[in-house]
Amino acid sequence: MHRSNTRQPEKESESQNIMAVILQSLPAESGLTKIEYEGPKIALYSRNPAYLMQNNQLISNMVNTIKKRIVVRTDESIRKPQAESAEIIARSIPAEAGPAGTFFDPVLGEAVVFARRPWMLAQTGEEFDNIDLAEKTGWRVRIRKAPRSMAAIEYIYKIMGETVAERTRFYREVGDKIFREKLLGDVAEASLTTLGGFAEVGRSCMLLTTQESKILLDCGINESARDPLLRLPRFDVAGIGMDEIDAVVLSHAHLDHTGFMPALFKYGYSGPVYCTEPTLLLMSILQRDYVARAKDPLYSEKDIDSEVVHTIPLTHGIVTDISPDVKLVLSNSGHMLGSVSSHLHIGNGDHNLVYTGDLKFGRTLALDNAVWNFPRVETLVIEGTYGGKEDVACPREESEAALARAISSAAQAGGRVLIPVPAAGIAQELLLVLDQMFKSGRVPQVKVLVDRLVSEATAIYEAYPEFLSRELRPRVAESETSPFGPNFTVAGPGQQKVVQGEPAVILAPSSMLLGGTPSFDYLKQIAGDPASKVLLVSYQAPDTPGRMLQDGGRQLAVNGNNNIQIRCQVERLDGFSSHSDYNQLMAYVSRLRPKVRRVLVNHGERPKAQSLASSINKIFKIQTQHPLVQEAVKLL
Repeated sequence: MHRSNTRQPEKESESQNIMAVILQSLPAESGLTKIEYEGPKIALYSRNPAYLMQNNQLISNMVNTIKKRIVVRTDESIRKPQAESAEIIARSIPAEAGPAGTFFDPVLGEAVVFARRPWMLAQTGEEFDNIDLAEKTGWRVRIRKAPRSMAAIEYIYKIMGETVAERTRFYREVGDKIFREKLLGDVAEASLTTLGGFAEVGRSCMLLTTQESKILLDCGINESARDPLLRLPRFDVAGIGMDEIDAVVLSHAHLDHTGFMPALFKYGYSGPVYCTEPTLLLMSILQRDYVARAKDPLYSEKDIDSEVVHTIPLTHGIVTDISPDVKLVLSNSGHMLGSVSSHLHIGNGDHNLVYTGDLKFGRTLALDNAVWNFPRVETLVIEGTYGGKEDVACPREESEAALARAISSAAQAGGRVLIPVPAAGIAQELLLVLDQMFKSGRVPQVKVLVDRLVSEATAIYEAYPEFLSRELRPRVAESETSPFGPNFTVAGPGQQKVVQGEPAVILAPSSMLLGGTPSFDYLKQIAGDPASKVLLVSYQAPDTPGRMLQDGGRQLAVNGNNNIQIRCQVERLDGFSSHSDYNQLMAYVSRLRPKVRRVLVNHGERPKAQSLASSINKIFKIQTQHPLVQEAVKLL
């Protein structure tokens, strides 16, 4: 057995105990060669991985004893070259399965095979005949559904392949920091500093500080803010350097939660980023789009690459050590693919914090309801986007009926329907709805024009069906026909043209019709046509073109001077929102058992946050706060 990193004598005890348990538990047949930290996991490298795969109970017993995550890796010495392994894997996969590509991750010793018909091989995301292939190739093999576009996936694996030495070193360094001895023993203190996204929507960011750790929860930007001080998280008031942050936990991919993340690496952060695998892929798509369209971007693609290298994907429901005194569990939040609520266990059971992130406590076609059954929560940080008592969405059935009427009437008049959407989230929900409507004949067969960015994000939905709703999962994983609309037309840069008099439904970002985005370009084309319509289906931030239209404005300024006269029709449909309305937020709080001690409301305009905090306090008799940005809240 080999440990590559030397440690100080006073830090050896826990590491030695862990190794002693592992060595005592594994017989010689296991072929154990070394034990390495792999970020928050402990990796066992073996020349005989088949033995450990066939004897899973050995691993389970060790996990129960040492209370750490353990993974089995193939020793580098038995791994065949990637080209040779790819050939062996290809011979093992029938052509009928439609193999679309095999990608290798040398750091994890994994090969991921994408197939058009993965149900012929294994459950998507699971290992396919791994024991046999592990013996033949020296790599562990996983199967994924091949989406309509592999571009984002190829980009991620390209970066991982170019940074093997860096990632290997990074994982070990992260493990050393996580599993070090506590500096202050069992002293328990914790506080939360609000750096953005409180009494506002945008630039979500907060800092959890304990005696041992500094952990950032989200790191977003507010693209619609005109004041620079309102656009970015207020790290200037946090009093810490980038190198003092131990970890970042991201709730989901939208830029108001991840848009500043690459800038952290630009300015010196070098620690881990924890999120789900779909969030990693989706945020890289959205961030690269931001760099491409912003006049003066905050960072470059090189900084996004650094973010990818330092991201450690986690799955739902697994307890993960992310610092010496904080454990993390991610759970579905129902907002978009890969979105999570973060349950942070501080100290030795001293305090439990749940940050909901953006929350949908209601079923949608794409996603299951947000998880609410946490074992313990002392402090809840909950979003309040629609926290006003008046924020009660109309039933989904009514919104679908209104959508069908809007499309049918516009088509009959030769008009076009523009639906400004986030590239990921509501866009995919609407594609599912439109697919159902076209198939049932509820609306006429018209052209569906989808922006390139929406199409790229939809591909990630198709590649990760295990994150979708229980009903949708098999339809994606076990069918060649995508329920997200197989026949839509993709419009890339320079192709965003619509023909007057030719009916069409258009899905394009940004959801708020920000200048310079595809949705704003489409708006300019249809603005003068009374037969066309704009359907507003998501949150519209103050001072954005979308908010002006929602509030009845019919004249929009372009670059501060030329005005657009809005003669097309404008409707609001709130039943498709990926955020919880007031009733859903209150129902979520009511479900938590045992009852939480304190609730902090964030991610809502100040009146909305105040209203929700007041309602929770009055109805549930729970201490509530609705902090502003630059406030510190003592948790322990």
